[in-house]
Amino acid sequence: MSLPVIYVENLTRRFGDFVAVDHINFEINAGEIVGYLGPNGSGKTTTIRMLLGLLAPSAGEATVLGYDVHRQSEEVRARVGYMSQKFAIYDDLTALENLTFYGGVYGITDKNRIKQTLELVGLNGHEHTLTGALSTGWRQRLSLGIALVHEPKLLFLDEPTSGVDPTARRAFWDLIYQLAESGVTIFVTTHYMDEAEYCERVGIMRDGKLLAMDTPTNLKRSVITGDVWEVFATPLEQGLDILAEMDGVERVGLAGDHLRVISSKVTHKGPRQKEALQSLLRKNKIQVEKIERGEPTLEDVFLALAR
Repeated sequence: MSLPVIYVENLTRRFGDFVAVDHINFEINAGEIVGYLGPNGSGKTTTIRMLLGLLAPSAGEATVLGYDVHRQSEEVRARVGYMSQKFAIYDDLTALENLTFYGGVYGITDKNRIKQTLELVGLNGHEHTLTGALSTGWRQRLSLGIALVHEPKLLFLDEPTSGVDPTARRAFWDLIYQLAESGVTIFVTTHYMDEAEYCERVGIMRDGKLLAMDTPTNLKRSVITGDVWEVFATPLEQGLDILAEMDGVERVGLAGDHLRVISSKVTHKGPRQKEALQSLLRKNKIQVEKIERGEPTLEDVFLALAR
């Protein structure tokens, strides 16, 4: 049986009295796309920096590609790709010149390899454009190319689509899938809940703790055990206050033009629960347009775990 690409046991990082990463445990196998989900400051980047050997753990241990991240950090960094949140791209160089320069850092001097990387990340036609003139989406592609130029088998992506438009985000994830199909293992951090749905497994971080790690489907099934209801009623704010006090309602929140209600496992199921919601609202003179069943999301999972 092959060893996991990433193995983490009780990994911890303290900064004085502040615990940034608190005794986390997980494994990642070859070819997986694993998302690391959580708000800013939850410990996602600190985890990556320890796995790259850029920060020494305060406690615990981890291996990456079979190498100890603390004692063999140079071997780790030579074999992985890393796209940080703020990659140092030189604006006064062209895309090709940036890629050539960083390729040289990894000892890549083959011009064909540089050209193939440009093609892989879709930068053909932009190779002679000054990087400072590229849009955020194209700069992100260049950063990915720099992380890939030495053909690593493991890729760390730290919030790679932060600040780019939805179309560019979708195109970037198409690239991630393409890389995974070629055998590259992907470890990607994000605070976009919808992006986490694209991952085979998702780890959820909050306040330095790894609250759960599983497939999106399993997380929804195991964490959200009650029913989800989409409630269209007016006035919304008054309806929210009323339902928040209802027995058996775990959470209610605004969801655009309606309310999203999550019940507890022990309340009445199905039609009886729908009737109870409708009856309470109408009793309080809230006009109910319709109540529909909803589906759990990873945002629901995160909020339930982080309560």
